[in-house]
Amino acid sequence: MVIVRSIISLAAFKGWRLWKLDVKNAFLYGDLDHEVFMEQPVGFVSKEFPDRVFRLKKVLYGLKQAPRAWYGKAAQYLIFCGFRVSESDSSLFIKLESGAHLLVLLYVDDMIITGDNESEICNLINDLSVRFEMKNLGEIGCFLGLEVEKSDQGYFVSQKGYARNLLERFGMGELKEKATPMEPNLKLKKDDGRPLEDAMNFRQLVGSLIYLTITRPEISYSVSVVSQFIQNPTTIHMDAAKRILRYVKGTISYGLLYKTCDSFMLSGFTDADWAGDTNDCHSTSRYCFSISSAMVSWCSKKQGVVALSSTEAEYVAATIAAQECIRLKRLIGDICKVDYAVKIKCDNESAIKLASNPVFHAQKKHIEVRHHFVRGKILSEDIELVNICTNDQVADIFTKALVKPKFQQFRDALGVLDRKHALRGSVKN
Repeated sequence: MVIVRSIISLAAFKGWRLWKLDVKNAFLYGDLDHEVFMEQPVGFVSKEFPDRVFRLKKVLYGLKQAPRAWYGKAAQYLIFCGFRVSESDSSLFIKLESGAHLLVLLYVDDMIITGDNESEICNLINDLSVRFEMKNLGEIGCFLGLEVEKSDQGYFVSQKGYARNLLERFGMGELKEKATPMEPNLKLKKDDGRPLEDAMNFRQLVGSLIYLTITRPEISYSVSVVSQFIQNPTTIHMDAAKRILRYVKGTISYGLLYKTCDSFMLSGFTDADWAGDTNDCHSTSRYCFSISSAMVSWCSKKQGVVALSSTEAEYVAATIAAQECIRLKRLIGDICKVDYAVKIKCDNESAIKLASNPVFHAQKKHIEVRHHFVRGKILSEDIELVNICTNDQVADIFTKALVKPKFQQFRDALGVLDRKHALRGSVKN
């Protein structure tokens, strides 16, 4: 979903409109590039040759080759129309011609089209409708469960309907709301509480919460914590998961606001909680990246090695953040010029020195070579690690359960706002 949020952010910055198309029976357009055989279906078995099989001439729904075959057919036509495939994401098609920008995002059988030349967009939609049977849904309103609203402020993206259904599904409609998704400084252990009789219910809840993080990055830490216990959940783990739902109930209309603004700058934060997991003493890397007004990418990932110090943990986290930064930089570079070193903010000065100075601290030579990726990107001026005060470290919201004032401060910094504040301008249809 990073690519979807990035395109919406770009459209908000440029003031572009977003159109949505739905291709009917998309997979049936694909061509097979090798032989595929299938058993004769029940009711259509040949009386003369009951033991023979069918050789398929076209793709059918249910074939594992179907999505790839459809993508190949759609990509072939878009390239014929003058588009090129983005090097950073194969689902994005770009056309730059005579100063005009056109973008097509292909997501299975759904398409998002945007650009600065609406006449060319209309021509493209007409051409696509001739080649493929599709439904023009007009300006985007809903996409893969995301509710997208346009106003004078920009684009507001939320999952209000999904969150409401989630509360009803798990019977949380009557419970009291909470101001934060997790009790501050809570540390869950795998043996806490009694084993759940119905572990499947817990797994379904966690899976649903993971999908909700697409527009609610502020609950990512809490969800990542409870997701570690899906194998053998207990009553304590279920209480923690339901606490997240109680927070969602009080913030059901919250979402990400991508503003129309004057600059289109990529920047990020990186952080780590050294040995924060009390079960195995592993640290967790966290990062988040924004394009101007709101976050487009964030991650909370447990490190595969045991860090010997907070400096090591932050250094490994900075490398993971640098990898995502380069990917985002290439994505943006496909659309507009990115000739600056992206600033990644870190609150560990020792980690910054270690990344910036290749001869710093010989005792750090045991760190795996792959984690020195960040050094190369600093030397090539692709990124710049910048020291920041811990009180301003936005990525802290991905490392621990915070008290209410600090949590709300960082939530606002992520670009997560209440709909009524985000859409103060008139809503546009």
